[in-house]
Amino acid sequence: MRKFDTKVQHLKYKVLREVARYAWNDTLLENVLKIPEMIVPGKTSTMRCCVYKERAILEERIKIVMGGDKENPNVIEVIDIACDECPSAGYVVTESCRGCLAHRCEDVCKKGAITFDANHVAHIDKSKCVDCGQCAKVCPFSAIINRKRPCQNACKIKAISINDDNAAAINNSKCTACGACVYQCPFGAIMDKSYILDAIEFIKNSEGNKKYKVYAMVAPSISSQFTYAKLGQVIAGLKKLGFHTVIEAALGADMVAQAESKELSEKGFLTSSCCPAFVSYVKSAFPGLVQYISHNLSPMATLAKYIKDTDPGSKVVFIGPCTAKKAEAQLEEVKPYVDAVLTFEELQALYDSRDIDITTLSEEVLDNASYFGRIFARSGGLSDAVAQGLKEQGIDFNLKAIPCDGIEECRLALLKKSKNVLDANFIEGMACIGGCIGGAGCLTHGEKSKAEVDKYGREALEKNISDAVSVLK
Repeated sequence: MRKFDTKVQHLKYKVLREVARYAWNDTLLENVLKIPEMIVPGKTSTMRCCVYKERAILEERIKIVMGGDKENPNVIEVIDIACDECPSAGYVVTESCRGCLAHRCEDVCKKGAITFDANHVAHIDKSKCVDCGQCAKVCPFSAIINRKRPCQNACKIKAISINDDNAAAINNSKCTACGACVYQCPFGAIMDKSYILDAIEFIKNSEGNKKYKVYAMVAPSISSQFTYAKLGQVIAGLKKLGFHTVIEAALGADMVAQAESKELSEKGFLTSSCCPAFVSYVKSAFPGLVQYISHNLSPMATLAKYIKDTDPGSKVVFIGPCTAKKAEAQLEEVKPYVDAVLTFEELQALYDSRDIDITTLSEEVLDNASYFGRIFARSGGLSDAVAQGLKEQGIDFNLKAIPCDGIEECRLALLKKSKNVLDANFIEGMACIGGCIGGAGCLTHGEKSKAEVDKYGREALEKNISDAVSVLK
């Protein structure tokens, strides 16, 4: 039964599972040092130089699972000790160098960084090279390449550099916490902080004295996850974990679609506010366009606010595919409503920490939202929902939406808008390829995910946004 895309995810899951297992019975502190040895026993083969280094790295993983560095505001952290296997980044000469006589690479290098051995093969002096790339451009054999690390390739906004210790370093002022680097790092050297201990504490306290209810708010992309079980069993598993109520974040999406379509018609131009990584990117890279960001909170925060207004003493735990949601939950305008954010990876760890086999459970129904709220999970869904919101409210507005699938498409649309050449009046910004179904916290990523989301949307009893939202009034 394959639950994860990669072995890195599986390793991270094992740490989460064991930390959670001890947390349930209040024995974590006395057992935390045992976890590395449990996961990597003495005779186990390891990808590292020795079992001791592997365990040392596991200790760092455990710290991040337990909340990470409190001094670092970013929810994404680098484990320096684990980030030492990638080759140095920058321009390098490959074996394709033929030792030609032209030496164009040498001629074009203004820093004198190119030298040659006895066979005329080029070499680059890294102490002089400034990574301008001119040598690569003029090489007739394309023998010089720009070697980037997987994390740098994954980060399309260039928030990752390499420090003096040859480890990845994250520029917090640029980072949007999208988690692309987390998913793409082949050594698991970059992780998102976990708030799994907070969620466990909420549940335990609510069970003990019934002071409050704990709500599990699940993202609509859950329909493309946990493929080894039925969605109704996933919902039943949440109840078995101790959550009092399970509610769809898609209902918040319906609320946002209704309000955002009205706001768009009044202002004439808008960028979406649903994806926190996109919103963060607009603020850091295109501050002049901040005025156009929708004033609506995200579906997560909108629905959480409704829950807190209705049930003031409650706790709300959002569960979805998004690491950036963990950062969003720390914002002053969101913090009062969302108490913790978990990913689907963390939910799987929670199930297994309590030995809950969801495939054995009877199905429970989850039906709070409309088709349009549910399709927010994939690229283009928000634009469709805004069009429907305009239609249902009888608003005469010529919608020209541009769904941006991934941060590179977002950048292009925002750049055009900044130069007043964008032929659209609504930018749907999704930082992850495919939308939320491509989030770093997903168990699995794939082409089937979009079809699963659309299927899930069609199964909604409420076919209209207004019908779904009306139950809240």
